[in-house]
Amino acid sequence: MLDRTGFKRQRFEDLLSDMEDKARDAWGETINTSAASPLGIILRIFAWFLAAIWATAEDVYNSGYVNTAEGNNLDRLGPNAGITRDTEQYATGYVTFTGTPGYLVPAETQVRTETDVYFETAVDAQVGATGTVTVEVDALDPGLSGNVAAGAIKIIVNPTAELTTVINEAAVTGGRAKETDDEFRTRYTQSVAGGGGGTSDSVLGAVLGVSGVRAATVINNRTSQPDADGRPPNSYQVYALGGADQEIAEAIFSRAPGGIEMYGDVHRVVTDLSGELQDVYFSRAAEVQVSVVVDVTKNASYPADGDALIRSAIVRYIGGEYDGAFYNGLTMGADVVYTRLISAVYSVPGVEDVTITAGTGSAQTAQNVDIARYQVAQTSEALVEVTSHV
Repeated sequence: MLDRTGFKRQRFEDLLSDMEDKARDAWGETINTSAASPLGIILRIFAWFLAAIWATAEDVYNSGYVNTAEGNNLDRLGPNAGITRDTEQYATGYVTFTGTPGYLVPAETQVRTETDVYFETAVDAQVGATGTVTVEVDALDPGLSGNVAAGAIKIIVNPTAELTTVINEAAVTGGRAKETDDEFRTRYTQSVAGGGGGTSDSVLGAVLGVSGVRAATVINNRTSQPDADGRPPNSYQVYALGGADQEIAEAIFSRAPGGIEMYGDVHRVVTDLSGELQDVYFSRAAEVQVSVVVDVTKNASYPADGDALIRSAIVRYIGGEYDGAFYNGLTMGADVVYTRLISAVYSVPGVEDVTITAGTGSAQTAQNVDIARYQVAQTSEALVEVTSHV
């Protein structure tokens, strides 16, 4: 039923009990409604189908609210906050070819890693007089698999005499899986909180509405003096994790308060409604390298590659590079939670006991690693030390 307290679903047992009561009212208290009686069988069949209808009615009711809607029904609520769910995204980056000067590397030339992650060039590129050319590449498959570490792309799929080597000098990033329901709900709530314009929350909401932005924050200096981080008096600084620079700049300007100075190390130019060019400044989240030391007591169930599995689990939780792949991990401002590290280790079978320390640099402790609002924790295979013994 639906009343002022909300929707209450009638379940199979409730429906069957009501139908048995109605049968006794109609035909007397001695009527047989047991599971083996003809009437009991009929009542149970009808109760089963009615229970399915009630379940559908409950789903319809829940689909109207962001905290209970799921899947496509949750997607349909996104426009109410001016956002859409982030779909799978392709990783992008740059590779450098070495070859014959003057040779034209055609668009869609394929390269790959030793683990068979494929990429193709986005545009035509001509090898320069120095014998090298750097060109943008896109992953062939969407998702996290396209995020690879620097130096992972080494193979030209269809080699020619004019091209000798290929290498990505920086990590290829930007690939991600489809945004989950929980991630989308969090971004929805933050975006709704930032309605209107000219406030920190409104700027934050606009930035979070940019496709590919995983997290963002706005830090204000409302004093008449520069703050400890060098922000000018009466200014604000936007930090963003993910997303395209130009789209973020346009989102900031769309909600920016007039006459208040922006601050940051990323500069973009946008065009206002009158056709004038306007400068926009913001910053990217600062990466904090987290090292982890794990000492494991194992039993006979511990797999031969257990140490590697533990490293992988920790890198996947925090975020960073492992075995040529790059994982997003924690969002901006999220602390590295000590008990989550323990859970990651225990996800590997055969772990009897574990001791963990984590920190930045040489500061190792058995507690959470605090991350500032404008930072994001990262680690790598080289920063996770695992020792196992019986």
